[in-house]
Formats: sequence, structure tokens, C-alpha cells
Amino acid sequence: MGNDDPMALRIEDYGLIGDTHTAAIVGRDGSIDWCCLPRFDSEACFASLLGDATNGYWRIAPAESPRPGQGAPLLARRRGYRPDTLVLETEFEVAGGTVRVTDCMPLRERHPQIVRMVECLSGRVDVRMELCVRFGYGTTVPWVRQLDGLLTLVAGPDALALWTPVATKGEDMRTVAEFSVQAGQRVPFVLSWYSSHEPPPRPPDADYIVSDTTSWWEQWSAMSVVDDGPWREAVVRSAITLKALTYQPTGGIVAAVTTSLPETLGGERNWDYRFCWLRDATLTLTALLAAGYHEEAMAWRDWLLRAVAGDPARLQIMYGASGERNLSEAELDWLSGYEGSRPVRVGNAAAGQYQLDVYGEMMSALHESRRAGMDPGPAWELEQALLDFVEDGWRKPDDGIWEVRGPRRHFTHSKVMAWVAMDRAVRDVEQFGLDGPVDRWRATRDAIHGEVLEKGYDAERRTFTQSYGSKALDASVLMIPMFGFLPPKDARVLGTLEAIQKELVRDGFVLRYDAEHAGDVDGLTGREGAFLACSFWLVDNLDLTGRREEAVAMFERLLALRNDLGLLSEEYDPVEQRLVGNFPQAFSHVSLVNSAINLSRPGGVAEELTHRGRLAGRRVDVAGHAAARRARLRRDVHHRLRRA
Repeated sequence: MGNDDPMALRIEDYGLIGDTHTAAIVGRDGSIDWCCLPRFDSEACFASLLGDATNGYWRIAPAESPRPGQGAPLLARRRGYRPDTLVLETEFEVAGGTVRVTDCMPLRERHPQIVRMVECLSGRVDVRMELCVRFGYGTTVPWVRQLDGLLTLVAGPDALALWTPVATKGEDMRTVAEFSVQAGQRVPFVLSWYSSHEPPPRPPDADYIVSDTTSWWEQWSAMSVVDDGPWREAVVRSAITLKALTYQPTGGIVAAVTTSLPETLGGERNWDYRFCWLRDATLTLTALLAAGYHEEAMAWRDWLLRAVAGDPARLQIMYGASGERNLSEAELDWLSGYEGSRPVRVGNAAAGQYQLDVYGEMMSALHESRRAGMDPGPAWELEQALLDFVEDGWRKPDDGIWEVRGPRRHFTHSKVMAWVAMDRAVRDVEQFGLDGPVDRWRATRDAIHGEVLEKGYDAERRTFTQSYGSKALDASVLMIPMFGFLPPKDARVLGTLEAIQKELVRDGFVLRYDAEHAGDVDGLTGREGAFLACSFWLVDNLDLTGRREEAVAMFERLLALRNDLGLLSEEYDPVEQRLVGNFPQAFSHVSLVNSAINLSRPGGVAEELTHRGRLAGRRVDVAGHAAARRARLRRDVHHRLRRA
């Protein structure tokens, strides 16, 4: 399928709008090139990001801009979010004047909606709207008709309804509208998803929706406890992004909005990230708590508990937004891939891998939640079941944090996280008076510690290695001082830091491992970009070891990689000097928040951890106050939406 030229922009040229159930990717050319409705992991109805113009998009731009597939598009002169919101404004300047397109997705009650408001700021501008809906990841052309003033687009279980006061017409299997606006005029477009067996929803007041959505995000952002400082804007923008990646009904946080944006342009390292990873658990929890979003942290913690319930031996590394376990992987051969990067995958076979580190992530996250004053309820029984598994399971090889598709190995990071699981259990008994076979847990903890120091450390090279007996390095061992496995200024930690800076840093940013020479480990070919979360971990390690000026300098370099909207993808390609990987990436923004908070405190990371412990009791009151404010906010917004 598809005969138009690829139309996707650089990843940096995209922005994000969302309603905490799903999201859309909006280009600097005024085109929505990716959107899954009604959930993050639903089939896309706009998929040109991974194909061409025949796979679906929704574009609003000055009429003089070349049409998709017919030349380089006109890019916006300026764009930005309204301060502290997820309401996006994109301005185009042409000979006749300036026009602005405002995009948002209102916090939904029932039906997801995308609202696009066209406003002429000066002069007179001819505008063209093109709506090309293709359900089923770009395969299914809908049945289109006019119904009571609405344009409806129906295919199978899915339906969309477009409301606008301007006339539309069919053209080349697309819906188009051509109109002119002059200074002060506004023209709204509202696209609503609904189940095809139900009647379409009543169109809302678009002006009101934009205003109300702006207010909602402003009030949510104002709940942050981040002090004014050089990085407050970056932290708040990252917090907004994490909120947008949250599936509100359950509290799960998806890793990214997209699937199959490549780790290397033209390569095969293309994965579906529209799911929730346990590996993100502790860092996500601490980032939300540090930024003051206690309710979101509690919702994430509760999602973790529900998702992992069951047989500890069948603990998965990732789940769907509602805790789904079946994430079967398939390849969509009709999509040409972002800049020819094939295959395009949906689902993720790595969900069936054995990754030992997730047990440590779970135990650490629940320990941190206790330190923050959260009552985990009956979680201790579940945790003891996890520990029973780890007591034997830690001796087995696994697939590792990076979900490699080669043979299982004794990965050093995995063993360290098994140590974290036992260590946090011991601390829970000692600090919170919980019951358990603490002497046995201490013995297991000590056994793991001793084996890692013996088999995971290369004394000749003075560094921890990727796996037992390997000479390869892996940035995941930067977690060793961050989780307290060894003191930050231990000679083995310092040697590892030096080795990683020497061998895994490219143009100042950190690779996960040397992918170009790791075919026997990950089962794939080709290189990949620098992994941004690992680069933030290096910042934290530099700070922990007393090299604060270097840490701040590197952090500033990482901030400079964000696009003009403050968004980061998974990786940065230092060769192509572009963002690569799925976008926007939760793990990158979580790591940004943690590094910013750490650097904002005079004592750095260590002081921040101590500070969280001191605030544990007080945060309960803060959480109650914040929860009450949010409840009032939601009631007010929902009441106004119904009234509108």
C-alpha cells in the first residue's frame, strides 16, 4: 500500500498533545502524523509517521505550502506550548500575513477529542485543511458521509466525527477544506472518536475547550514543589510530559507515544514502546515525588502492584497500560518505516523475557514509597513472594535490562538489582518493623554482593563489565553507586566511571553498550545512538563522586538536545546529530527530572535522598492536600464540560 513519497519530519520537528488516555504527534508543518485512538496502544488512525501520506494524517497549514508528498512543506516560523500546559501553538508566516494553529486534546469524560483552532494574527491568509483517516495502522479507508452537520468517518468498530463551520469536500480519498481568514478571525475544527455502533458525540464549544484545557494544565503544573532555579522550566516540562504519558484510568505510564521510531536511521532496532516497563519503576517514583506529584506517584505505585500480582516466576518486564500481559509482537509490512527503517513492529516480544533486574526495581520502588509515607497496604505478602523467587532465581542467567535478543547471560546489572531486592527487604524490616526471615535475606544479599565483586569486576581494567567473564562495558553499571551497592568514591566505582567515559562516550554522550560489536549479545546488526537516560546517569555519577562542575556542564549539554518544545526521544545520534528512537521518551524525562533535582541541592544526589527521607511524614499531609485540590479541579472541569 502507498504511492506517495514519505512525509515524516525530523523527530525534533514534532510536538505532543494528549488527554492522559492517548496522545497525538503534531509536526512543525501543521500535520498530525501519528495518533492512536482511543488508547495509547490502539491501532493508529494517522500513521504517516511510519509510512507515507496514504497511511493517514491531518494537516492544517497555509494553502501555499506544498501538499504532502509533493515537496518540502512550509514549516512554522514559531511554535511553543502555552506556559505550563500541553496546549500547542504553531505560527505560520506567509506573504499575506500570519496564522496560528492551536492544538489540544481536552481531558476526556468519555470521547477522545482533538481540537484545532485556526486564528489569523495579521493580514489575510488562505488555509487548507486535509484530513486523511486510515484506520488499522494506515490500511483501512473509512466510509465518509455527512450526518446532521457532522462529517462522519466509519470503519469496523471505529468512527470519527469532524465538526467545523467551513465547507468540506472529498478529494483523492481525503477530506479537504479551503478557506481564508483575516486578522482576528478564528475557525475551529473538532475531531471526536466514538464507537461506530453508537451515535456521534455532540460537538463542543471549541473556544471553551481550548481555554478550559489551558486552565486545567496550568493548575496541574502549579502543584509542583520544584523551587525556582535554572532548571525549573525543564523539570516542569518533563513532568507535564510524564503526565501526558500516564494512562489516567490505571496510573500506568507508557514509555512513549510511538512505535518503531528507529534507534538508528534505516536500521532494524525498531520497537513498540506504548507499554509500561517495570525497569522504570524506582526512578519514575522518585521523580514524581521529588517534583511534588504525590498522587501520580501513588497511582503509579498502585499500578505496579496490580500489574505484577500473580506467580512471581511469571513476572513480566512490561505490561499494557491496564496491566495486560499479552503483548504479542507483529510486523506491519505495509508500512515503509520512518525514513525507511524497517520492520515496523507492534506489540513487544520482550515482554516474555526473563529479566532479573525487575525484581529489584519492584522492591526498591515499594521501599521508596514507604519512605515517602505511602501505605502500601497488603503489598508485603507480594514482596515476600518475589523475594522467595529471587533467593534462587538470582543464580540464573537472564536477558538483561536492554532486552537483548541473543543468548542469556549473567549480566552484572541484573545481579546488582537482585542484591537491591534483598537489601530493600532487609531495610524494610529494620526501618519499618515488617516481619520476615531477615537473617536469610541478609545471607542472600551478602552472597550476591560477593559474587558480583568476584565475577562482574575486571580488576585488570579496573571496571565492572557487562556480564560475568566479559570484556564489554555497559552503562547500566552506573547504577551501582546510585542504588547503594558500593559507595560512590569506592575505587571500583571510580575506575568504572573512568572506563565508561573512555569507551562508551561518543561526542560527550553515553552509549548503552558498543552495539556495533555486540551482535553475539543482542542478536542484531548496526549501531545505535547515545542512550539519553544513561547520559543522565553519568551526570548523577559525576555529582556523587564530587565532580560537580563536570556534572552540571554535562547536564546542560543534555538539556540542549531537547527540541524547541522541551521534548526528548530515547536516544541521540551523534553521527547524524539528531534525536532518534521513540518519542517523547518517559525514561529520558524521568532521568532529566532526577538529575535536575539532584543538582539543585547543595549536597547533590546524597542530600536529595536524605531530604526525601526527612519529608516522608510531611508528604502524607502534602499528598492529602494535593489530592483534594485535584479532586476539586476535576469536578470543576467536568462540570464545565457538561455545561458546555
